[in-house]
Amino acid sequence: MKEELSLIFLLKVQDPELGMLTITSVKVTPDAKNAKIYISIFEKEGRAAKIAKLNSIKGYIKGQLSTKMSHLRKMPDIDFYLDDTLDYVEKMENLFKKIHENDNKEND
Repeated sequence: MKEELSLIFLLKVQDPELGMLTITSVKVTPDAKNAKIYISIFEKEGRAAKIAKLNSIKGYIKGQLSTKMSHLRKMPDIDFYLDDTLDYVEKMENLFKKIHENDNKEND
């Protein structure tokens, strides 16, 4: 599903307002009724608006996805969520840098 969604964004959803985004993961519930699609967005400004925009066109995306994945009995409902893992990693790296800078100052 992740690969098909990537192709849909690349070929069908060509909205410059969305900017550069990456599908990081897709989690489908065990009953296959719902799918959570996690998106990483490069630009930090306006992320919530971009996720809201994706959720506003999810009917179109689900329709495109159902034609690509016709082997499924029922297409799950989809919802988009922001994946902020990279922001967390960046924050942790900055904290480690500060710790190491303080260690270096104490050793001098």
